[in-house]
Amino acid sequence: MKFETRNPATGELLEQFDCLTDEQLEQKLTLAETTTQNWAASSFAERTTLMNAVADALQQQREALAHVVSVEMGKRLVEALGEVDKCVSACRYYAENAAGMLQDQLVETPARKSLITYEPLGIVLAIMPWNFPLWQVFRCLIPALMAGNGLLLKHAPNVPRCAKAIEQVLRDAGAPEGLVTDLTISVEQSAKVIADHRVQGVSFTGSETAGRKIAALAGQHLKKVVLELGGSDPFIILDDADIDAAVEVAMRARFGNAGQICIAAKRFLVVPSRIKEFTEKMVAQAKALQPGDPLSPETTIAPMARADLREQVQRQVQASIEEGVEVLTGGEALPGDGFFFAPTVLGNVKLGMTAYNEEIFGPVAAIVAVRDQADAVAQANATRFGLGASVWTADLEKGEAILRQLDVGNAFLNAQVASDIRLPFGGVKASGLGRELGEAGIREFCNTKSIWIN
Repeated sequence: MKFETRNPATGELLEQFDCLTDEQLEQKLTLAETTTQNWAASSFAERTTLMNAVADALQQQREALAHVVSVEMGKRLVEALGEVDKCVSACRYYAENAAGMLQDQLVETPARKSLITYEPLGIVLAIMPWNFPLWQVFRCLIPALMAGNGLLLKHAPNVPRCAKAIEQVLRDAGAPEGLVTDLTISVEQSAKVIADHRVQGVSFTGSETAGRKIAALAGQHLKKVVLELGGSDPFIILDDADIDAAVEVAMRARFGNAGQICIAAKRFLVVPSRIKEFTEKMVAQAKALQPGDPLSPETTIAPMARADLREQVQRQVQASIEEGVEVLTGGEALPGDGFFFAPTVLGNVKLGMTAYNEEIFGPVAAIVAVRDQADAVAQANATRFGLGASVWTADLEKGEAILRQLDVGNAFLNAQVASDIRLPFGGVKASGLGRELGEAGIREFCNTKSIWIN
């Protein structure tokens, strides 16, 4: 099996990497076990020193890392630079706060002393996606290491350069060999790693289909699992919304990263009084987006990451057209080299249609007409997903009340849904289980131990 690096802007094959042999994999697992055992005994001062060194290495290599991401995954360079910066911030945040988050908690009981401790589990396997090839890894890696765990990284097969760059950053920061290990392995080998007695937890970000398989396998072997899966996030526009502000954010929330974001706004639920204005402005701005080389500052819409991903979006758009949606702009792959898909806005989208029911992981905005506020809430929840949602209204009290009614893990008022290192991040329903980031995220891969002293 080969892992390939292709430039999404041109389709050019850049490099190939061999899959590890079973013998090589075993050597890496053996080293990871020894290193992780030693790391579990480290002090928070030692962990903090390493994490600050990782942040320094990321900052020093910022431009080079962003270039790797842009060329291998297709992200616009400005977005890739922002991704590196977010990783740096997360390193600094957990370096400063992890010890406090995991300090012993005394609890009053009839015992002389009773307390709760948070201890490392051991080796965590991170199975990570390609759309944020640095951030998705680091938001798992950082809390895992600060909690005293080791990490095995099974990255997406189309971003092997990013995976190796992450491993190198840890080496440059002085991490002991085997603490973070890149595994270029097959799906079959991944299943063996999940089953391995040395692995105590699995963190997966990716599709709902793959997540269900990984959850079943982890459950079979009684491994702790965190899943961040797909989304069909609603973006609700009410009568008193600031349309210009909403459209500005809606464009970033739907077309950033070429629409390849789990928490991207995907269904725009708009009340009758604002739908004409919102739709016209969305269409005009979508038409103005400029596809091109992700390294060029003039490019405002990036290519999709792979040819097969673009084909899937095309199938979903075509199915929606046959079901009755109106293509207001775009709706097709762009000719020429690379994996570009025209920025697309669909109108007349209704419950039951492909554009409504499925997650379209590409630059496609689905505009849904709703009757009123109550209908907007009902339609927002009329999905098997539950990752994020945003509501736009000038009435903050009303807006907060609506956020509390939405079946999601992340609800934002007058703002783009995004992950913040200080807050737990994750979904409900088919969008996954468990949490990353914040205090909840670092405790996911800890043994929460109760101690009773009589």
